[in-house]
Amino acid sequence: MSKQPTILVTGPYLADEARQLAEQAGYSVCHTPPYPATDVLIEHIERHDPVGIVSRMGQFGAEAIAAGRSLKVISKHGAGVDNIDVNAATQHGIQVIRAAGGNAVSVAEHAVALMFATVKQLLPLDAGMREGRWEKAGFLGRELAGMRLGLIGAGAIASSVVKLVQGLGLDVSIYDPYAPSEAISALGARHVEDIETLLSQSDILSLHCPLTESNAHLLNAETLALMPAGSYIINTSRGGLIDEKALLAALESGHIAGAGLDTFEQEPPSGINPLSQSSRVILTPHIAGVTQEAGTRVGVLAVNGIVDFLAGKPLPQARLANVITEFSTS
Repeated sequence: MSKQPTILVTGPYLADEARQLAEQAGYSVCHTPPYPATDVLIEHIERHDPVGIVSRMGQFGAEAIAAGRSLKVISKHGAGVDNIDVNAATQHGIQVIRAAGGNAVSVAEHAVALMFATVKQLLPLDAGMREGRWEKAGFLGRELAGMRLGLIGAGAIASSVVKLVQGLGLDVSIYDPYAPSEAISALGARHVEDIETLLSQSDILSLHCPLTESNAHLLNAETLALMPAGSYIINTSRGGLIDEKALLAALESGHIAGAGLDTFEQEPPSGINPLSQSSRVILTPHIAGVTQEAGTRVGVLAVNGIVDFLAGKPLPQARLANVITEFSTS
């Protein structure tokens, strides 16, 4: 009896529904430890010889890609493929696909939760109560109603954010050079044509765009200075979009009043992130999309993409992160 082809998951978890889908299609599923180092990842690839990989945690570089003797497809457990060396995958004839949209509601909810918690100063107020302080006399808060919310990106997550805040009285604007103005207007938001204008008009800025070489450190000392004094930053997208040293300086000066961050330049950090020094910051460990509901949707999308691709079924163009010109599933 021939051995079942294998799907390797980088990380310890895959939704039961996704696992069942793989097994029903004739694949066995195995896992790496969380955030595997390159040598650990290569060892698992060499031992299990997977035909497909679900990329969940950690970096997937050229060395690991080259180790895949039978590897034909890498399926991202989510939308952003910045942790995968897509160029190396293309050179080896390996298709990279996305599972975009499956965690949009969960991430949007987390982004809005960070907006509330940050603007309402919930963590420092809670800490004060736990330390025996009653800080009402010196406290002055803000209403979210009437604040200007700027979104960078108009994809599924940003669209879900707009739906969630529609009843809160926020004035929503979106900058996305790839989205038509009509689509943004249909969401109930205002289209802004350049990022400088969006920054200058945003009391709260929330990031919902992929990380690319061209937009790394999109928020830096220069661009943060364009924002109104006392504004807020929310990031549930990718940590590399923000120059963390510049953000910390802006927080310490008071120009930025607060930040709610779920993603960071280094994940996981090698120690305590310096941003934790600021009481104006709320930090969560890249878990905005890690819910039971999103895990099921994204896991099924990711595995189904591998199964369909290897069966020779066409995938929607939006799911393909690279173009393979010569490939055979035989």
